[in-house]
Amino acid sequence: MSESRLNYHALAPKAASALTRFTLVAGSTLSHRLKEMVHLRISQINGCAVCIDMHWADLVRQGMDPRHINAIAGWREAHRFFDAAERAALQWAESVNALPHRTPTDTEFNALRQHFSDEEVADLTFAVCAIRAWNALNASFQSPVPETPHPVAT
Repeated sequence: MSESRLNYHALAPKAASALTRFTLVAGSTLSHRLKEMVHLRISQINGCAVCIDMHWADLVRQGMDPRHINAIAGWREAHRFFDAAERAALQWAESVNALPHRTPTDTEFNALRQHFSDEEVADLTFAVCAIRAWNALNASFQSPVPETPHPVAT
């Protein structure tokens, strides 16, 4: 498919603009790299090709090793690429994304708090919610992967 079912940006510009602003703010206490890793992982899980393409390209532009980027999908087994804080953040992101099917556990929450302040935990959770919204929009409307990746606003 080369066209979206609907151009939701044009049809709902206020909502699209608000979600864009929300996305820029959500996760702002985190490093840009970690935020993009989380966005990529959640997009992989949710099957959003546009977002996978965008966040993969941003990590490449940041100079992240392609092997490291490819390992994000299997981060649990790829310990050499991810430190304890990144693993805790990715685990939390996956747990939040799985709501309502699975509520994040106290163990996951406590592991996250070993590496992040309460402010960063709240911000990370907002970042997951923001990318989840984009994934739902793009997957629902079958937004095609562009010829060149969309730039990520920082």
